[in-house]
Amino acid sequence: MNRTTPQDAATEDTSTDAPALEVRGLRKTFGDFTAVDGVDLTLPQGGSLAVVGESGSGKTTTARMIAGLETPTAGSVRLNGRERFAAPRSRGAARRQFAQEIQMVFQDPYASLDRRQRVRDCLSEVVALHTGLRGSELDARVGELIDQVGLDARQAGSLPRALSGGQRQRVAIARALAVRPRVLLLDEAIAALDVSVQAQILSLLRSIRENSGVAYLFITHDLGVVRHVCEDIVVMNQGRIVERGPVSSVLTEPQHPYTRDLLASVPRLGWKPVRRDHARTLAVEE
Repeated sequence: MNRTTPQDAATEDTSTDAPALEVRGLRKTFGDFTAVDGVDLTLPQGGSLAVVGESGSGKTTTARMIAGLETPTAGSVRLNGRERFAAPRSRGAARRQFAQEIQMVFQDPYASLDRRQRVRDCLSEVVALHTGLRGSELDARVGELIDQVGLDARQAGSLPRALSGGQRQRVAIARALAVRPRVLLLDEAIAALDVSVQAQILSLLRSIRENSGVAYLFITHDLGVVRHVCEDIVVMNQGRIVERGPVSSVLTEPQHPYTRDLLASVPRLGWKPVRRDHARTLAVEE
């Protein structure tokens, strides 16, 4: 496994060459339990990185720290060369600035949306807060977002309960894009959708990335979708990264036993479940 040397957290690089996201030595403990242990990630500008692993592997806790929803026990998170946790969390201006650089799309779009807000109001609220647009300019930006995610303009007046699961997730994606972030963090963003709808959302995400240049950090347990949206991949087990590399290499010639077992468990024609040797699969490559 390739490991990179952690950079000095006091050094700030705000040049355009800085990665969209850079994580070094990220660690999170809950009492005696270590959920994330020394995670290093680099996501280039406009790139796409998948973080995969089973439930309990630490991938979602990692995502929550990157998004600012959890405070790391140790380590650093840099967005476009700026340390996320350098400023006090109480400073609203600092939080809004980072929100403009990274946005999160959650697994359950219905739970992530305000059930009392119509689509138009949901998007208008975010755009107005972060851009100050008003009147016709605000309406134009909201219309642009609705069109960008492939929704019908008539759905702008709908409440979440009147939309399908796929349509709700499109609204959630539009809301995340409202502030033109550099990074979109997708946490199991298609896991709750039907397979046919998953394909539509994956196609939408590819189109958005091609046209906007936003970088994707894709958190998932589903190796089947990784090939369609990501160029690079890291595999997590028991809070640590056990393998990393280009998707084309890792998914065709996995080097770590845990990665091989994950691939062996993906259902396919003639598939039969493989009994795991837990002592072997839980081993972490040093």
